[in-house]
Amino acid sequence: MDGGQIEIELHMSLASIPREVWDACACPEAEDGERANDPFTTHRFLSALEESGSVGPGTGWQPRYLTAKSDGHMIAVAPLYAKSHSQGEYVFDHNWAHAYENAGGRYYPKLQVAVPFSPVTGRRFLTRPGFEAAGQAALVQGMVQVASDNEVSGAHITFCSDAEAAAGREMGLLHRTGQQFHWVNDGYGSFDDFLAALSSRKRKNIRKERATAQAFGGEIIAVTGGDIEPQHWDAMWQFYQDTGARKWGSPYLTRAFFDIAHDTLRDDILMVFAMRDGVPVAGAMNMIGRETLYGRYWGCGEHHACVHFELCYYQAIDWAIANGLKTVEAGAQGEHKLARGYLPVETHSLHWIRDAGFREAIANYLEAERAAVSEEIEVLTGWGPFRNAPQEDHE
Repeated sequence: MDGGQIEIELHMSLASIPREVWDACACPEAEDGERANDPFTTHRFLSALEESGSVGPGTGWQPRYLTAKSDGHMIAVAPLYAKSHSQGEYVFDHNWAHAYENAGGRYYPKLQVAVPFSPVTGRRFLTRPGFEAAGQAALVQGMVQVASDNEVSGAHITFCSDAEAAAGREMGLLHRTGQQFHWVNDGYGSFDDFLAALSSRKRKNIRKERATAQAFGGEIIAVTGGDIEPQHWDAMWQFYQDTGARKWGSPYLTRAFFDIAHDTLRDDILMVFAMRDGVPVAGAMNMIGRETLYGRYWGCGEHHACVHFELCYYQAIDWAIANGLKTVEAGAQGEHKLARGYLPVETHSLHWIRDAGFREAIANYLEAERAAVSEEIEVLTGWGPFRNAPQEDHE
């Protein structure tokens, strides 16, 4: 496809795009040798998914990476996949699929611009600095052209940034909102500073939970980079398998992903373990961005009271404060996070639907859904754990 001076191309493998070319669009801020803002869209992370077989043949996630060139130079890229199901997305469209197929349509395959298995907000149309508007427009037009040419039901951009959501609406894409719980570092110098901002009842409850967790019968450690050892990956794989089997039926990531991650992603990963006699009995895995810690996977071989809260939420806050990070994203769902200092925030996705009648029905649904999400966020924020929350008046 040739859009004036911009050429759009599909790639069946990330191996066909040099790392430095992809990352110049995905994480130009990391050229200074510091962390990427978003580790999930880096060449190394997406390559690990592909090389490990976590995406590709037999997974329902077929890579179709989208690139835009201007005058022979790459100005924008996007992690695009052809999907044969709606698993591993965390923006649920199963009802859309059922409705479309009940009406005689074929919902799958569809196109998805996303980071597989990762409900984390970030840029999805990855542009070199200075090419934001042109690159986004070219990638959206290219995505729609590919969807139209292949007569797929639609194309979906999930967990995109606020700016992309606004730009997508201007380009005529349907806008959907959702909700997650994030912790925000309000300049805290320590965990106690964070606790001081909470209502007395919530503060006491967190202290009690932390004390209960710490008394499980061992020690809690946090490791990253070169301190992550093969035994840690073995344990996290076992925990991930157990949790994945219970949540999704089968885990999304292969064992090979963890092996590749040891070689290429260790510096992007923080693991927190409950250890007894040198053996991990529970663990949580996080990805580290320049300003955000992203909680990803949790699991345990033994059940101990409050250890989940400690490893996934409180240790993440501790580490974020100690390392000057601004936010902790604790993953999808979970209103229980509210009482632990994680407040509701709005998430965004964009959608292109080929069938005009179905598109109108989805647009009406999304209008009502956006209003409901906004109202829920407002109510939950008002009942948060901080000292200005209404329940403080009753303590």
